[in-house]
Amino acid sequence: MKLILTGTVDKLGIAGDIVEVKDGYGRNYLLPQGKAIRWTRGNEKQIDGIKRARDAREVRGVEHAQEIRTQLEGLTIQIPARVSEQGHLFGAVTANDLAVAVKKAGGPTIDKRSVSFSKPVKTVGGHTANVKLHGAVTAHVPFEVVAQ
Repeated sequence: MKLILTGTVDKLGIAGDIVEVKDGYGRNYLLPQGKAIRWTRGNEKQIDGIKRARDAREVRGVEHAQEIRTQLEGLTIQIPARVSEQGHLFGAVTANDLAVAVKKAGGPTIDKRSVSFSKPVKTVGGHTANVKLHGAVTAHVPFEVVAQ
């Protein structure tokens, strides 16, 4: 089955790539998840739009990624959360919560899919998240969870 990727898929390709996959993988995973569209001559014209959107979001190189890392690591980020009397969160801080907090703190827009935590954040206080900006550049972003 021939498909056009609309997003990055590990070990397969990036947005805008035309890939050949087994029918079941394409029909049961890639298409329902919205990670790909069927390849046709008409859809092939959409590749330019997909690549332009990818380039606008993508970090432009190692130097640019290092600049963004410096910005992120210098920010003071606070994430308000509902907390019990013992200081435990009702739920956990998500990658989306961090991405929104970075934007509110005046930082660059980051993709929530590039954010990872070493362990789930379920307590008030200081924590660190890893943001993968480029293949060789990862930012260690400090943030604080505060009671709402």
